[in-house]
Amino acid sequence: SSSSRTSSATWPRYDHVPIYLVDAFADAPFHGNPAAVCLLPHDVKASDRWMQQLAMEMNQAETAFLLPIGPSYRRYSLRWFTPVSEVDLCGHATLASAKVLYESGYAAAGAGGGGVGEDNAGDGDGDGDGETLLFETRSGVLTASKEEGGTITLEFPNEKVEEMKDPDLLEAVTKAMTCDPGCIEWIGETRFDYVIHLKKEEDVRHFEADMAAIANLGRRGTMITAKANNDSAIDYVARFFAPQLGIPEDPVTGSAHCSLGPYWAAKLHKDFVRGYQASKRGGNVDVTLQGDDRVKLEGGAVITMQGELKVLVL
Repeated sequence: SSSSRTSSATWPRYDHVPIYLVDAFADAPFHGNPAAVCLLPHDVKASDRWMQQLAMEMNQAETAFLLPIGPSYRRYSLRWFTPVSEVDLCGHATLASAKVLYESGYAAAGAGGGGVGEDNAGDGDGDGDGETLLFETRSGVLTASKEEGGTITLEFPNEKVEEMKDPDLLEAVTKAMTCDPGCIEWIGETRFDYVIHLKKEEDVRHFEADMAAIANLGRRGTMITAKANNDSAIDYVARFFAPQLGIPEDPVTGSAHCSLGPYWAAKLHKDFVRGYQASKRGGNVDVTLQGDDRVKLEGGAVITMQGELKVLVL
């Protein structure tokens, strides 16, 4: 019955706090970028210190913390922590969070507008097709929706890439690159990261990063990118390094493609581009421009583990 469906998606209490491990931007387990997702209880307020300690314990690139806002399971507070600090924007942990909400039936419970303990539990098939989730974050309201093939689309801000003008900074970034300076096509920056456009795909794939030099550059991260080879099904390749955040090389960085997608879309005169992050685990990110200010990122996700915390939320 619909009432049993709704009760199966009753939000966790303080003594049963679930935690998930999810491979985001992945079509199969053990690919893409893993993130932990914790469903915070309503009846105890988690402190920032506790969330940071749990993120350290999980030791993933990101741990996401979700808490519903209001009576329906459509709008959530979402925060992201690396093992060492809270961050302003994280694509892969947002994708992972949406995957958990769709798979565990919370999104479906709100699909018909029904809220906690109400009977109209959407279509009741537990996958919440078409239900748009709203996440309130440090970067504003982000949305997620489930596509027919099971992938998830996120709408994020377009993080503009500007040409780097500061000569001292240009010199420092060039020095931190371990490749021949001749392989650097262009250097730019976003409000978070440095963007180094290299001449060819192989330069990106074979790049050996000097982590100490990159850590000293002082931004959130440093990404390298190049146009994909012409015979490829992808448009561009990239890699992302953030050693000073405890992430030497990130497997797949959703928020980086909020910059890389529009950058390559402009260069290739396209509205849709497919990026491949050429890390050891690897992952595809499809990017569609939404006007000047927003982008849609699409990718798959696989839940690899589900458990329950044995420590109290403090």
